[in-house]
Amino acid sequence: MASTMNQFAHLPIPLEDVMKATNNFHHDNIIEHGGVGIAYKGRLLWFGRLMEITARRFDCKHGDGDLEFLAEISALSNLKHKNLVSIIGFCDEIDEKIIVTTYEANGSLGQYLNSLNLTWKQRLRICLGVARALSYLHYEKGRDYAILHCNINSNTILLDVNWETKLSGFEFSIKQSVNDKDQVGPCEHTGTMGSVDPAIEKTGGVTHKSDIYSFGVVLFETLCGRKAVIQNEADRSLAQMAKYGYENGPLDDIIDPHLLNQILSPQSLLIYSKVAYSCLKEDPADRPNMHYVMAKLEKALELQLRGESIVRLFFSYFSIFFFFGVHHSCILIFNFYLYFYILFYSKVRENRMVKEI
Repeated sequence: MASTMNQFAHLPIPLEDVMKATNNFHHDNIIEHGGVGIAYKGRLLWFGRLMEITARRFDCKHGDGDLEFLAEISALSNLKHKNLVSIIGFCDEIDEKIIVTTYEANGSLGQYLNSLNLTWKQRLRICLGVARALSYLHYEKGRDYAILHCNINSNTILLDVNWETKLSGFEFSIKQSVNDKDQVGPCEHTGTMGSVDPAIEKTGGVTHKSDIYSFGVVLFETLCGRKAVIQNEADRSLAQMAKYGYENGPLDDIIDPHLLNQILSPQSLLIYSKVAYSCLKEDPADRPNMHYVMAKLEKALELQLRGESIVRLFFSYFSIFFFFGVHHSCILIFNFYLYFYILFYSKVRENRMVKEI
């Protein structure tokens, strides 16, 4: 392993610095207890810059966790995307194996699934960010390998101070030739309870379609405001409930009630729910690829934003009538429409001239 780590020689951080940053791994700084260890928040002075960090302390007793530690470093050091968490460095000293990444101030999506503060528009943007990250992992032009994440769930989807998506949790990721991403690959960790692709049991391994199944579960978690496993209902699977709800309707019965009045475009909801359902298809071959999913989520967000614009326009008209009266309001609105008609007509003429050239 030492020879393998040589390629990451620019990333080591002394254990002393990590301990100082986290106040000796003080329990008040614990962010989460994860599957491979504990994550701490801290403030690290690195190259003259004070940084907010997350230090993931791997549980490596008896050699456990070594492969996961290396897998995450390998993935994060070689991948650069605005919707992926950024690695700062790592510590591999004595019996400590720690990965240091940027601290994402708003925690994980899993913390906000049933929150009244996370709007439908924000949820759409977060899910679109995950789709863009996965599309990049599964296929990026000019790269000869694909990354299968193998750990997609609402807790590995982090949110920065601006509520932008930062995908994390690469300790179980697998690198495959881009031509082999449809081929079944072995993986000891196959996902989180409720998010695991059921096809893995039949095939004995994972493909990029396993990530897509798990992301489908996240899409329904986000829409329904519930975790992948529904507690107090005999640990019922949300995926099963969502598929039944989609097939038998109406969807309103499973959607988080406080989101219903925020979804201002029925077409947006239709596109979103249809692509989420398609991700949960039993046969992996019937599931879409992530490029397709990303394009559909972009359309769903576009329609939602259009619906919100129409509502804002309606209230603007209402305010004009209220403050100026009917006569003056009609004149103002007529001028408003005339202005935009001229603007639109000028743009059409401009586009025609460009095409003719």
